[in-house]
Amino acid sequence: MRSIDVHQLADDAHLNRYHYRILLWCALIIIFDGYDLAVAGIALPSIMKAMHVDATSAGFMVSAALFGMMFGAIAMGMVADSIGRRKAIAICVLMFSLFTAMAGFTHEPISFSVTRFFAGVGIGGVMPIVVAQMTEYAPRRLRATLVTLMFSGYSVGGMLAALLGKGLIETHGWQSVFLAAGLPALLVPFAMKALPESMPFLIRTGRLDALKQVLARLAPEYVAQPGDQFALPATDRKPAAPLSRLFQDGRGVSTVMLWIAFFMCLFMVYALSSWLTKLMASAGYSLGSALTFVLVLNFGAMLGAIGGGWLADRFNIKYVLVGMYALAAVSITLLGVKVPTPVLFVLVGLAGASTIGTQIVTYAYAGQFYPMAARGTGIGWASGVGRSGAILAPIAIGMLVSLSLPLQQNFMAIAIPAVIAVIAVLLIDHKKSASIQQQAATPSHSAAAKLANGAGEPA
Repeated sequence: MRSIDVHQLADDAHLNRYHYRILLWCALIIIFDGYDLAVAGIALPSIMKAMHVDATSAGFMVSAALFGMMFGAIAMGMVADSIGRRKAIAICVLMFSLFTAMAGFTHEPISFSVTRFFAGVGIGGVMPIVVAQMTEYAPRRLRATLVTLMFSGYSVGGMLAALLGKGLIETHGWQSVFLAAGLPALLVPFAMKALPESMPFLIRTGRLDALKQVLARLAPEYVAQPGDQFALPATDRKPAAPLSRLFQDGRGVSTVMLWIAFFMCLFMVYALSSWLTKLMASAGYSLGSALTFVLVLNFGAMLGAIGGGWLADRFNIKYVLVGMYALAAVSITLLGVKVPTPVLFVLVGLAGASTIGTQIVTYAYAGQFYPMAARGTGIGWASGVGRSGAILAPIAIGMLVSLSLPLQQNFMAIAIPAVIAVIAVLLIDHKKSASIQQQAATPSHSAAAKLANGAGEPA
């Protein structure tokens, strides 16, 4: 009779086709998610014209999705830890696909805002769940790389919306880009079949046969034997009140610091996405089309996310984040300095890498910081608190812009949150990270080697 440590088995597994399948489906979901979030901004000028709304009303219409994302990130992360991630992912994908499509049938601001709110619940809700899913199943040595590679699909979705949006809107009207967002709902049955359930959830619900099938695919050297026992750390065996787990085992201060980092990073992301074009235009720069700007920002975000993930797997992820937030402070501040247009595009790319890209790496850190059973809740609450920064940013920076301050001061105001985020990340107790604790508790010989030799601990 053997005692199988599922954490260690997942940590030590060699990258195989099963990992790639999980990565593919999680990335596809994030691509759809990114498209659904970006599509409103792409179509906004046409919507304003069709519905006869001014800029203030349009701002509230767009912010409806952000309010929904804040609610969804908090609620769906806890739902996933309670009913299982596969069901929660299906609910979120159906919500953001169908409600985004429904927005295409609206003809006035209120109904549009209502549909965007419910779409936002799905958009915000699915993010922490897929991060938790990829974090759980990725090998330890590639964990940050795979999570950030998956999450770079968010930028791919934004670029897809930009590339398809212009042609579809000109040919078929603004409704077409929203109706197209309903197509991913057709893929939900296939995603449900392809994605595995969380291993602690399978153990807690007694679905051991399903767990054995997952483990055999995750680590082919595992061969199920009668009487196999499956070990979980005490933190993953605890049943209810998952929110309280975020403050247990000495993680309380670090949890608050993570929330502050999420808030500050999303503040910068949405401050730039809302006001960068306007600020540059007021300074006399010609950025060309909005499409080019969106592509440069998101391309930089992809490079930042993937590069940051690569660095995080080779160095201490905490200090990688400190460096990325410091880069954000410098690059955003330099946007307020008059430079040639090519240099400006480089700075925009760096700003994308160090804000959107850094946010993705921060998600990866949150995924590693909490134990498996509370991972969805931990990422969800951090994301939900961060969404309040996303909501506040366009309003706060808009008030500053209305004061007609010098360009440099506006960008310094956007850069200040990066400095605060550097301090917050430095105050995180990295030793309390679940991944670090699991690594410290892991014997020098791997679970895979033990299974290959037919050995196991007595139950």
